[in-house]
This record gives sequence, C-alpha cells and structure tokens, in this order.
Amino acid sequence: MASIDITTQEELHGHGHDDHHDDDHHGDKFASGFFSRYVFSMDHKTIAKQFLITGIIWAIIGAAMSIVFRLQLGFPEESMAWLRPILGKWIIVDAEGFGTLDPDFYYALVTMHGTILVFFVLTAGLSGTFSNLLIPLQIGARDMASPMLNMFSYWFFFLAGAIMFASLFLNTGPFSGGWTAYPPLSAVPAAMDGSKAGMTLWTVSLVFFVVSVLLGGMNYITTVINMRTKGMTMLRMPLPIWAFLVTAILGLLSFPVLAAAFFLLIFDRSLGTSFFISEIFINNAPLENVGGSPILYQHLFWFLGHPEVYIIILPAFGIVSEVLSVHSRKPIFGYKAMVLSILAIAFLAFIVWAHHMFMTGMNPFIANIFVLFTLIIAVPSAVKVFNWIATLYGGAIRFNAASLFGIGFVSLFISGGLTGIFLGNSAIDIQLHDTYFVVAHFHIVMGIAAFFGMFAGIYHWFPRMYGRFMNETLGRIHFWGTMICAYAIFWPMHYIGMAGVPRRYYTFEQFEAFNQFSSMNEFITVAAIISFALQILFVINFFYSIFYGKKQKVMNPYGANTLEWTVPVNAGHGNWPGPIPHVYRWAYDYGKDGREFIPQTEPLKEGEYDMGDHH
Repeated sequence: MASIDITTQEELHGHGHDDHHDDDHHGDKFASGFFSRYVFSMDHKTIAKQFLITGIIWAIIGAAMSIVFRLQLGFPEESMAWLRPILGKWIIVDAEGFGTLDPDFYYALVTMHGTILVFFVLTAGLSGTFSNLLIPLQIGARDMASPMLNMFSYWFFFLAGAIMFASLFLNTGPFSGGWTAYPPLSAVPAAMDGSKAGMTLWTVSLVFFVVSVLLGGMNYITTVINMRTKGMTMLRMPLPIWAFLVTAILGLLSFPVLAAAFFLLIFDRSLGTSFFISEIFINNAPLENVGGSPILYQHLFWFLGHPEVYIIILPAFGIVSEVLSVHSRKPIFGYKAMVLSILAIAFLAFIVWAHHMFMTGMNPFIANIFVLFTLIIAVPSAVKVFNWIATLYGGAIRFNAASLFGIGFVSLFISGGLTGIFLGNSAIDIQLHDTYFVVAHFHIVMGIAAFFGMFAGIYHWFPRMYGRFMNETLGRIHFWGTMICAYAIFWPMHYIGMAGVPRRYYTFEQFEAFNQFSSMNEFITVAAIISFALQILFVINFFYSIFYGKKQKVMNPYGANTLEWTVPVNAGHGNWPGPIPHVYRWAYDYGKDGREFIPQTEPLKEGEYDMGDHH
C-alpha cells in the first residue's frame, strides 16, 4: 500500500521536467467529497475559479463604491436619501428629508475602492486566477508544485477579504486615510474616526493578503522552473507563463517591504514608537512621538507600489499576447523581444518608485535619476505595443469578445501610457500632482487596461474552465459599451486635471475656479453609471453561462497550439488522463507550411526550424 501511495503522489506532482512526463494519471484521490472537491480543493483549476469568482464579487463591491462617490461629485445638489436603507447613518437626512453623503464616509469610500480594486481584484483576481489556471496546463504539469500551499494562498486571500469586509460595518467606519495609507493620518488613531479600528482591520487584512501573495508566488515560480514537461524549454513557453513567472518574482521581492511598512505602522499606532510620526499636535496637545518621518513610509510603500503596477499589468500583457496571436491566426511578432521586454520591465520597476514622490522635497539630482529610469521603462512597453500591432497586421482576425478586449487593451495601454510620460517628468509633475490628471492616467493604463486583459482572458479560457462558452452577443455589447464608457469617464479627467482640479475633494461647490467643471463631472458620473450597468451584464452572462452556456464539443475550439487545449473538456485533478504530452516546438506556429496551426505536441519534420529553439 505504501508503494501505491508514493506512486500516486509522483503521478500527481511530478519530479521535474526530466522524469515526470510519462506518468499515467489514475484519478484524483484528494477530491472525494463536496468540500474537498469544491471548497478546500487542491486542484489548481478549482482554485483558479475560486480566485476568479471572489475577485468578481469584490469588483462589484469596489465599483459600487465608486458609483456612490461619483454621485456625490456629479450631483452634489441632489438628495441621496434614497441610499439611506443601504448606507444607514452614512447618509445624513435633514428635517426636510434631504439626504447628503457623510464627508467622512466619502473618504472611506475612496480609500476602500482603491484598496479593493488594486489588491483584491487586479492582483488576486487577475494573477491568482490565470496563474493558477494556466501555469500547470500550459507547461504540462499535473498540478502546482505544492497543491496544499496553493489552497492556503486562496484561503489567506479569502480571510483578508473577510476582515476587510468586516471593517465596512464598524461603528467608526472603515479606514478613510487613502488607499496608500500615508502617515500621519494612518499612524495616529486619534486623528479621525476613519483611523481607529477600521485602520487596524485594514492593516491586518493586507498583512494576510501579503501572505497569500507570497504563498502563491513561491508556488508559481517553483512550478514553472521545476515541472515543465519534456521538451518545454524556457523559450518554448507561451508568453502568459513568462508573464506569470516574472509577476510572481516581482511580488516575492516587493510585497515583504509593504508588510514591513505595515508592521512599523502598527508599532506606531499601538506601541508608542516613532517610525513615521514626529511632532504631531492633536487638539493643540503635542504627542510624545518624535524623530519619525512620514517620507520613510512613502519610500517603503512605493517600493512595493510601483512594482505593484506591473504585478497588475504583466499578467494582462501575457494574456493579451496569447489571445491576439490565437485569434489573428498569426505567430506572435518578436517572441524573444517580448520576453526580454518583460524582463526589462521587471528590472526597471524596482528603480522608479520615487517618481511618486517628486513633491516630497527630494534632491532634484536624485529626482532626475528617477525621471530618467521612468522614461526608459517606456521603451520595453513600446516594444510590446509595436509587437502586438505587428501581430494583428495582416492577420485573419476573428472579431469575438476575447480578441476585441485584447485589441481594446492595446488601445488603452497606448493612450494611458502616453500620459505617464508627462507625470514622469518632475517639472511637469509639480503642476499635475494630486490632480484628476493622475486619476485619469493610472485608471486607464493600470485599472481599465488590466480589466480589459482580464476580460479577454475570461472570454477566451471560459470553455477551458467550465466546458461552455459565454454568450458572444452579450460579450460584444459588454466590450463596445465598456470601451466607450472608459474613454468617456477618464479622458475628460485629463482636462480638468490640467486645469488644476484636485483629487479626493468631497465637493467643489465652494471653489469658483473648480465648480465651472460641474457639467463635466455630471457627464463623467453618467458614463460611470452606464459602465457599471454593463459590468453587471457581464456578471449575469458569466454566471448564466456556467450552467446554461453553449457546450464545448471539441477539445480545441480555437485551433490553438498550447497544451491546455490537449486536456479533456471536463478534466479531473491531474489534468491528463494518460501520459503528459511532450513538446517539440514553440507555441506560435500559426500559418506555417500551408497549415493554419501546428500544435506544440507535433514533432518537427526533418530540417524544420523551431522558432523557440536556443539556436
């Protein structure tokens, strides 16, 4: 019996790409009941679904928050009494029945919206979903290197979300000091209600979130390095795997710095230390804390914060590269240049963090160094853009929901990225810092573009996850409506930002210079509401299609080359019922030798050149 158990473990997990590829798979001994199969599952495909559905729920919550504070910005003279049954005491109703949003809660909504979207949706929801789904399937592995750690990574994320959700219902309200949690507001509980228990739960939640990221990242890196099937050299890996690998490395190196900042923040809040606060007065009485620097916190935060931008966008790079190649029926243009650009972005991501801090009084000479590297990081990004366009050029493009979102991603990444060149210049940033120009820039390039990459991946790999297709008509409505709304929301913000309108203001009614943009704020708010409705349409399509979508009848519906389409439609834990297939060529042999596509599992003919070869 002992030998049978050992053999089964070997079959499930493999031993590295040299000797696990011929193991037969004889079923999943782990998934025996409902809870072990669907709740506390160690199957990477199920964990991917858990990350995705949890991310979708958080996206709805975070987007709903943005609609509430956009109503305040767009229609400050309208009564919000109708929201009282939902938001309770945070809607202040006067004797005449006129309801206004509590200003403290406005800042809490802005804070929680940013936190939820950046961490819980665009980090865990995007990377957690597709790294889990695709890494074993595309490299030819039965599962992750450690299925149990993989399960823990999801449940630490779930725990982080539960704690964050609980903070929304505190009597003093959730944390309201901004998603960046700058001291002194975040370090002094007496500063405001939003810095009390809500801030404590916010910090604890994100520490658990960091644990989730580290557990997942270690698993992704180990799996890619050690568990590739026979023939799957590094330069034969599909581009999503390169993106997920580098994303995991970024997370492993940068998230511990954020955790360190949070621990020091907790010490300042609870133990009387002075890492980040000094000479603070509360109600005209000085605190005893002396010698700390809030700028130190900013350095620690942005040392994570800028790699975090690429932790969010790199998985979208990989997904879009794959989707555009498959649906344009052409090889990805410049595969090695794409890989090198991912590696260059990862390196440069760690030496540009202080471009968020040009206004902190840093030495101009030091600022110039960060300006230089910030402009240089645009080069590998531009390489990717040119390669995507070259991949599409002359292709037999299938205009379905997945490819449309992929093309939309390229459009958004170009237009959002160009505005980053302005903000990367320290002289121009003095005028634009903390205005709506910044909001528009990072929402387009990091927020909306990453969502478009995520949507492209969901529509493309939905049949791989659920054995059914999402409704294509609803998908196209979702794309065109969201594309139009994205530009309608964020392009006007560039103009009001250039006019100096500051972000994070509850209202502009008292400012004659800013109140002149009230009609533009109304327009932005209406576009945001329409966009939110379209995302609800997507959610309906998603959950309806899980049960009633058109069934996937063939294993490889798109005519793709990669290994995930060699797995049976409803594969169990272990993926391949027989031996794991061997790989003989790179992932992008489309339109070669008069054939539409050539799978990676097809051996090279005599004298045939492999584009992914080392030579």
